[in-house]
Amino acid sequence: MTRVLVVEDEPPLVRALEINLKARGYDVETAPDGAQALSLAAANPPDVVLLDLGLPDMDGIDVIAGLRGWSRASILVVSARRTSEEKVAALDAGADDYITKPFSMDELLARLRAAARRIDTAQPSGELAVIVTESFTLDLAAKKARRGEHDVRLTPTEWHLVEVLVRNSGRLVSQQKLLEEVWGPSYGTQTNYLRVYMAQLRRKLEADPARPRHFSTTPGMGYRFDL
Repeated sequence: MTRVLVVEDEPPLVRALEINLKARGYDVETAPDGAQALSLAAANPPDVVLLDLGLPDMDGIDVIAGLRGWSRASILVVSARRTSEEKVAALDAGADDYITKPFSMDELLARLRAAARRIDTAQPSGELAVIVTESFTLDLAAKKARRGEHDVRLTPTEWHLVEVLVRNSGRLVSQQKLLEEVWGPSYGTQTNYLRVYMAQLRRKLEADPARPRHFSTTPGMGYRFDL
């Protein structure tokens, strides 16, 4: 059963989410502020976090940062903040998806299903299970990354991107294909997601993120992974 932590301070919305999610078989826990959310997540780690950014005690961006220090849960931001800059800031902090208020319950449930799928991505074939480069090692089956002597934490979305690119090693993967495989069919034009997440992967894994050796871009077309 997928565990969902709802972090929201509007009681009517919390109740509506709780009813709808439980009716569809999700295990739901709720928190009215950031401090309680971090405490609950540490005590009983969720699979997916539905997170409002406008919390009474701290900004939701700080909650994302707190979770991303240790958690691999998918984080779906549910916020009234609408500007591209605010959305990119949340994604850059480690969120996996963003939906603006007001929203339809059907859309939120579809996003939630996609978030759950990213956690439960099919295991890669054996010959691609471990990738070794001069800079980093990726154990795709165990979902463990190391750069030099240090472990590197990748989010579920970052792992999914890596897996798609590795499966197509040496070949250009179009922006649309990446977006549809990782986020779903309705995301085919959200190229800002790819820009943010590929920049994060390079910062975490490449020896020189400004001149990537393994995760390269063909402007306006797509991305590729090379050993």
